[in-house]
Amino acid sequence: MLVVDDEEPVRSFVERVLREAGYETATASDGPEALETTLAQKRFDILVTDLMMPKMMGDELARRLRHEEPAIKVLYLTGFSDRLFKDKTTLWEDEAFLDKPCTVKGLLQAVALLNSGRLEAKDVSD
Repeated sequence: MLVVDDEEPVRSFVERVLREAGYETATASDGPEALETTLAQKRFDILVTDLMMPKMMGDELARRLRHEEPAIKVLYLTGFSDRLFKDKTTLWEDEAFLDKPCTVKGLLQAVALLNSGRLEAKDVSD
């Protein structure tokens, strides 16, 4: 699992929660670093990324990673998903949004649902 967030406290929290739950993780502080990490390491099943980051937005990072790994699933962390979905109710397949700040339970639930392939927009909430 690749965790990407420009805010170190958020990145550390997500990494710690996922590792304690038994997931293997790698981290990056921005999109370009994440792309370098994927070139140097194995492929990742899930990308957990901040949506709004300097240098490269999370959705652009996901698009580029999917060029190399089309099956990668994406969990976007954002502080404003309510504004994203004001006029949109559908998520892309294998993508989910989780509001920041998220709880341990919400994060683990979102990752589990992405892994199981049974994710619906209503399932991911804190």
